Amino acid sequence: MRKVLDQRRGKQHEHHLGNEMKSIMSRRSLLAASGALLAAPMLLRAGRARAARDTLRVGLVTPSTGPLAFFAEPDAFVLKRFEAVLSKGVDGRPVEIIVKDSQSNSNRAAEVASQLILEDEVVLLLAAGGPDTVLPVADQAEINGTPSLATSCPWQPFVMGRGSTPETGFQSTFLFAFGLEDVIAAYLKLWETLPNNRKVGLLLPNDADGNAWGDQKYGFPPALAAAGYEVIDPGRYQPMSGEFSAQIAAFRDADVDIVMGSMIPPDFTTFWTQAAQQRLRPKAATIGKSLLLPNVLQGIGATASGLTTELAWHPDLPFVSAATGESGRDIAKAWAEETGKPWIQTLGLKHGLIDIGLAALRGATDPTDAESIIAAIRKLDVETTMGRANFGASPIANVAKSVMLGGQWWQSQGGFRLEIAANPTSIEIPVTRSVEQLPEL
Repeated sequence: MRKVLDQRRGKQHEHHLGNEMKSIMSRRSLLAASGALLAAPMLLRAGRARAARDTLRVGLVTPSTGPLAFFAEPDAFVLKRFEAVLSKGVDGRPVEIIVKDSQSNSNRAAEVASQLILEDEVVLLLAAGGPDTVLPVADQAEINGTPSLATSCPWQPFVMGRGSTPETGFQSTFLFAFGLEDVIAAYLKLWETLPNNRKVGLLLPNDADGNAWGDQKYGFPPALAAAGYEVIDPGRYQPMSGEFSAQIAAFRDADVDIVMGSMIPPDFTTFWTQAAQQRLRPKAATIGKSLLLPNVLQGIGATASGLTTELAWHPDLPFVSAATGESGRDIAKAWAEETGKPWIQTLGLKHGLIDIGLAALRGATDPTDAESIIAAIRKLDVETTMGRANFGASPIANVAKSVMLGGQWWQSQGGFRLEIAANPTSIEIPVTRSVEQLPEL
């Protein structure tokens, strides 16, 4: 452990990807300078405690409350699906998952991650819920030499936003997720059959996600330009500001046919309401993050029908959980029967995260030893309902790529249904309804 910490202190990274990325790096540098020195003796004591304990403790940091709480909606249901597997455990040791609420706040995410490492003495950290949850948890895990796995976050902010490169990676922190290139491919596939003037308005917040999506090197602007689209970028807005008149005016003046971005649900609801009031009705509105769950669209009403988004999980994906033996359809059916609600994307994402966590512990020669777990993750190749997590074959250090499709929401009797509208991948999964432009109001 001390060797891991010494290695982390010696690394300096110089990537700066906008103000938010600089903030992440500043926080990480401060933590590395002060936290690592305090963590070393704590980790040694934790190692002795773990060896004597029968139960393997795993920490899960998730935004159970706050504007990102939709990421955590299926948590209790998913954990229940794994009860028997967790009880059986690894090498005769039952696995206990300790859940901590990040409250949709990056500072709180770092705080509870530290508690899980230093107080609860977890052998593995799991995190999901976008960059605001995933990045601070990964920072704490890296500082303390604790193995961690995450999902629901593009790999670009996870890697470059934390000061590394796709070639270098990290010592102890790993991600099973998509990249911005996968979202871009899905969005372009959604738009390719829609008649439009090839003008795209960017709607991006001043946060880790927004700055990554809008990055001039690996984000949407250069990719859209290369595909022949004109980009109208009014700049980053402040999350939860409640006012989008400037962005709406810019899009209307430029006569954009497509609006795209990554937003939290409250911000998108405000924008879409104000857009209707100010007579902005594009042919397509493709929004990441906020349109994962149907309740956001239900809150908006009929004007949400036809909205498009990324589709990171669907019950029709042809994969089976290595841990529980369930397919996506099995999980979706059980969810509908238990909750009375339609399936949601985060259901499969969280199920996949628990899957790879268990696989990492099972693959370790000693599931109580950090270096052993890290070694197991580096060569991990396991099937989950969100795809195959193959870290060993990935060209991106510490990252295994997941699937990304394009979806479109349509209002139907009793709610909204998310259709597969674009498949830019080589996976054999058919489009369930061809993409259409937003209906006239």
